[in-house]
Amino acid sequence: MKDRLIWGCLIHLSFNMWEEYIWPGRPFRGYRPDLELSEPLWNDAIELMGKSGVNMVVIDLGDAIRYQRHPEIAVNGAWTVARLKQELRRMRSLGIEPIPKLNFSAGHDTWMKEYSKMVSTDEYYRFCSDMIAEVCSIFGQPRLFHIGMDEEGYNMQSTYKHVVVRKNDAWWHDFMFLVKECERRHAQAWLWPDYMLWHHPDQFFSKMPKSVMQSNWYYDEEFNPEWDMVRQYIDLEKHGYDQIPTGSYHFENPKSIANTVAFAEKYISRQHLKGFLQTWWKPTIEENRERILKGITLLGEARKAYEERHT
Repeated sequence: MKDRLIWGCLIHLSFNMWEEYIWPGRPFRGYRPDLELSEPLWNDAIELMGKSGVNMVVIDLGDAIRYQRHPEIAVNGAWTVARLKQELRRMRSLGIEPIPKLNFSAGHDTWMKEYSKMVSTDEYYRFCSDMIAEVCSIFGQPRLFHIGMDEEGYNMQSTYKHVVVRKNDAWWHDFMFLVKECERRHAQAWLWPDYMLWHHPDQFFSKMPKSVMQSNWYYDEEFNPEWDMVRQYIDLEKHGYDQIPTGSYHFENPKSIANTVAFAEKYISRQHLKGFLQTWWKPTIEENRERILKGITLLGEARKAYEERHT
């Protein structure tokens, strides 16, 4: 399994990762107190993944589960732990490896409820430890745990009511705490590296452990190795980091994931290229059905084209 390329999709159980209210600029991502999920679409998406060659699904859990240790953060209608475990069994039966995601970025932690206002306190650390421990137990010691950690700058939170930005040693302290909590439970920490990599590359390359899986993201269709967001893939390779490059289909960019694969083939060694992740950044509700299912299909097509080039 470790030598097999990952062909993964990110799917959202929870979408409470942005504003604490319905912001008119992007109303689809504002906080909702009720579970925002179409189970028919969820089921169709998972079935299509199994048929399309998707072998990993990263589940954005957030507040969509009534956790045993912290039931107070659950939205109305949240899945029980038993319901989630049932879904994990179904995914595995289809040949899909389920991986948990909890975004611990202070820019994407609305799902934490009151704990999002306790960042870097003892109570916050206990909460984060509890969440990682319980989720690892639910998933049966997953080999990867996506901890998010992206977009923690002020500009990304300018529409929020409550803004928290960790910098320098404060960010690194909390980041390393999360990494160690994952590793204590035999899961490899996985993150979006943009916050430090794009803005503080000297810090990033001097402090980022090689043990952490990197998912730089770039969502346009045209790739130029001299462009900053694209060049990060090359810089990560030069410094010897394992990578799962990320594409998307959240706007009219159907060539994003296929072109991400082609670029990675050229610039990332097979030793460090561990797979690819497709995203669509929309809640799993019926109005997004066409986009979500097409996003899955696009990843399947990218995998087929890659394998044809390598046979």
